[in-house]
Amino acid sequence: MLRIACDVHTHTLYSRHAYSTIEENVRAAREASLELLGSTDHFSRMVHAPRGIAGDERFDVRDYQFFLNYLCWPRTWREVSLVRGCEADIVDLDGHLFGWDVSVPEAINGYVYDKPQNLKERVFRESDYVIASVHDESICDGASVEHATQMYLNALKDPKVLILGHVIRSGVNFELDPVLDAVRESGKLVEINESTLADYPELVPAVKDLARRCAQKGVMVSTGSDSHISATIGRFERTRALLEEVDFPQELVATSSAETFLKAMRRAIA
Repeated sequence: MLRIACDVHTHTLYSRHAYSTIEENVRAAREASLELLGSTDHFSRMVHAPRGIAGDERFDVRDYQFFLNYLCWPRTWREVSLVRGCEADIVDLDGHLFGWDVSVPEAINGYVYDKPQNLKERVFRESDYVIASVHDESICDGASVEHATQMYLNALKDPKVLILGHVIRSGVNFELDPVLDAVRESGKLVEINESTLADYPELVPAVKDLARRCAQKGVMVSTGSDSHISATIGRFERTRALLEEVDFPQELVATSSAETFLKAMRRAIA
């Protein structure tokens, strides 16, 4: 049986359309015999109204303080390694990630910085890794396949981006091979997303094709339940079955153990 010991795409109450606390997720990870849990709440306009975009003065950094106190999270909790991240939206065809154009003039306590900080950089600094995903495919309306492909290539260049999230479900028409080549060359990962397989059965053949192409090209994949409630943490029945069906190499599963994932993360992220 293909070994999967890490769930590196999960959500807590902070994501607002998710329903469990970080402790409930850790407990569920322990019950599922996981070695490692990655918590990756949405860093996106889905969570808060897009205040602060293009100079909107209503921006309030306190909306994002969940990410800014990651230091208090234990690295090991109930014998599960806990890594801190976020799932950041790709917001335009240039591959910019959410918060890139938002200035943070003050801290959560009202202290005014000598020099305004950038929201994306501020949140990413606290994160061990970032999943880059498209949740609004309209950003690619009217775009050529080449331009959509370049969007993903640009997003991958961000030093904190480790994983491209649910690229099949995103609804973007792009050229797969150049993106996979860039993922391999950078030592980064492509996600096989359990919730896509569960909720979008019509996309299973395309995910299977993605897995086959990753195997052929030697691209490492990550596994993410994309859980929005603790009951589905570490549930990879469909992911495991799909990877086994295509004879996916165990050595290309970055989430086969905590050690393997952490090595991949440290290798890919400066």
